[in-house]
Amino acid sequence: MTQSQPWWKGGIIYQIYPRSFMDSKGDGIGDLRGATGKLPYVASLGVDAIWLSPFFPSPMKDFGYDVSDYRGVDPLFGTMEDFRALVSEAHRLNLKVIIDQVISHTSDVHPWFEESRRSRDNPKADWFVWADPKPDGTPPNNWLSIFGGSAWAWDTRRGQYYLHNFLASQPDLNFHNPEVRQAQLDNMRFWLDLGVDGFRLDTVNFYFHNQNLADNPAVPAGENKTFVAQGMNPYTYQRHVNDLSQPENIGFLNDLRALMDEYPETTLVGEIGDDRPLERMAEYTSGDDRLHMAYSFDLLSDRHEPEYVRDVVKRYQQGLGDGWPCWALSNHDVVRVVSRWADGGEDLRLYPRVLMALLLSLRGSVSMYQGEELGLPEASVPYEELQDPYGISFWPEFRGRDGCRTPIVWEPSPKGGFTSGKPWLPVDRDHLEFAVSKQEADPESTLNSVRRLIHWRQQQPALVQGDITVFDDTGEALCWSRKTTEQFLLVALNLTGEELRLPLPCAISRPLEGHGFHGYVEGSQLVLPPYQAFFAET
Repeated sequence: MTQSQPWWKGGIIYQIYPRSFMDSKGDGIGDLRGATGKLPYVASLGVDAIWLSPFFPSPMKDFGYDVSDYRGVDPLFGTMEDFRALVSEAHRLNLKVIIDQVISHTSDVHPWFEESRRSRDNPKADWFVWADPKPDGTPPNNWLSIFGGSAWAWDTRRGQYYLHNFLASQPDLNFHNPEVRQAQLDNMRFWLDLGVDGFRLDTVNFYFHNQNLADNPAVPAGENKTFVAQGMNPYTYQRHVNDLSQPENIGFLNDLRALMDEYPETTLVGEIGDDRPLERMAEYTSGDDRLHMAYSFDLLSDRHEPEYVRDVVKRYQQGLGDGWPCWALSNHDVVRVVSRWADGGEDLRLYPRVLMALLLSLRGSVSMYQGEELGLPEASVPYEELQDPYGISFWPEFRGRDGCRTPIVWEPSPKGGFTSGKPWLPVDRDHLEFAVSKQEADPESTLNSVRRLIHWRQQQPALVQGDITVFDDTGEALCWSRKTTEQFLLVALNLTGEELRLPLPCAISRPLEGHGFHGYVEGSQLVLPPYQAFFAET
């Protein structure tokens, strides 16, 4: 297929959560050497890139999203030499390397914060968001932490509050300070010089705050809550108009893009959690001087009814302009999609495959999460073995993120072939039947079916690069066309356990083969057996 656009545009990114991918040392925690040893497996899937979740030095109170050194490798994960070896091996296998950058906040043991909290007049006094209390001693405003409670923590040394959008041990940097912005750009340059091909930017719209510290308004009665924990978290009762997504962020995105433009073929993908995610994505990815692409939580939610999915795809097509989405159905922060979208009785051999067909047929780039190719459901983690502070705080209504972070099962043994030690999270016994070694030996397994689908998709110009038009009035079926000058395709998907019959949404010239699905045409009708798809040229 002719490459008419950059590798990332329409590319497939495989997310590796290093703690749970492969342990080479026997301490129960996955590491960089373990991940490097499994890169041939990742490359065999046909993906274009890997995304490594944080491996930087950290006290691990939020498992690496609380960084204490932006230019190092935590000994849990190995050494800088291990990282260099991973990049070298990935590039040998024609895999690009994207790494997380968690630059909106640090750990409270980062040297920057330790210096900042010592006094109000030290060189880094203004590197974090500090504020005096109200006259009655309460926090300066009503902003809330995503992890529960006030977003302000009291510091006795300065006699002030500091802002933390997440854990109290994750103080927010003050991006209104130009020294902070330059320091983070320099840290990113460090990794670019080591050969990384891009960054996944954690909470990319959280960098700036309203300098007047104005209160957030309440969500009006009857309106939907926001993007976090489905309304059970008090954070969702506010409209987040002052604590994130500030207009000053655009200038910093310009600076980020200018840095990336010094390193050809690199990319930025931003995570956006916002009350108006599509509006923010369009703003952050428009033109050629901001993010290359971004993703939001629209398909990482519980909602999956056909009319909802159609509406999401249409809204993005109509509202994103020249911006570019990166679609995901699962990641390290949400319940695995096989379980999240399950209505009961799903065929766990077929359901994950048609979900992957959905993901791979959307217009945009794709981020798939480790284990998604195996069809892994959410793991069951008992309360006494929970590690996630988010889950511990909101148990049992919200069980946190540990269920999607359990170790990958490489073989059907008690420890899943992940480690020779005690896994940091328990291996779910129900996952053993999904083990890589078992699926590799079965030509019709989910793994081999997804592998064939990915390789097939990579050869279809319309699926990688084409425009999309959604067909309405197709009932429970999801139907859209993908079009380039080279190819015009019809895509039809049945995410239900019932056979669907519907009139052909458009004329077709020939059904396509090689993708592994069994939808077919009968007269003027399109027939989609349970959990099946249909692809045809028109």
